[in-house]
Amino acid sequence: MNVWFVTGTDTDAGKTLVTSGLLYAARQQQLSTLGLKPIASGSQATSERLQNSDALALQYQSVPPVNYATVNPIAFAPAIAPHLAALEAGQPLEVSAMVSLLRETLTQTPRDITLIEGAGGWRVPLNAQEDFADLAIALELPVILVVGLKLGCLNHARLTAEAIRADGLVVAGWAGSVVDPAFTADSDRFEANIAHLNAKLAAPCLGIIPYLDAPDAENAAPYLSLEPL
Repeated sequence: MNVWFVTGTDTDAGKTLVTSGLLYAARQQQLSTLGLKPIASGSQATSERLQNSDALALQYQSVPPVNYATVNPIAFAPAIAPHLAALEAGQPLEVSAMVSLLRETLTQTPRDITLIEGAGGWRVPLNAQEDFADLAIALELPVILVVGLKLGCLNHARLTAEAIRADGLVVAGWAGSVVDPAFTADSDRFEANIAHLNAKLAAPCLGIIPYLDAPDAENAAPYLSLEPL
């Protein structure tokens, strides 16, 4: 199976935009797809259950279709750190339980391309002892790093890549998403920043998504490529 874990340099770095864009691109190549967001905070109540907008975006790009619970088995209402939301809900999170659930999902739902999206960055806690990183480590997955392109991103990106590799995993590729349009105001400086990331991250670039007025999978996909994976 071709499965990758998607992490970001920070919250709102563009993980879901990149993940859904890559899945959309895969669909255009007639590949089967699955996007998973096992834990999501900031969810809204529906007639059936809590649902998260990022998870819904991944569900929409999963073909053949899957039900919402497959994509996002654990959802919390408050838009806060998952470990705090879990404590408030009386639903503690454990990596071992999540690994078992994800392995079952991957076995029962094999696809050409499967992307598992974390929450926030690499060290976002799941509980007092475990982070999202521990989930990727336990599953032994290659990692796609999404860099939110803004002032300060060079440091965030390099530190995250170093942490991923220090944890024994491979940075399979990185993608940039412009989250602050001012960061691209000077094209020469912007290109210099991208060149620095390419040199220092030492991983193939899957694409650079510009600041989009309508940030969705279809609009992001033309800027992304699956080929480096």
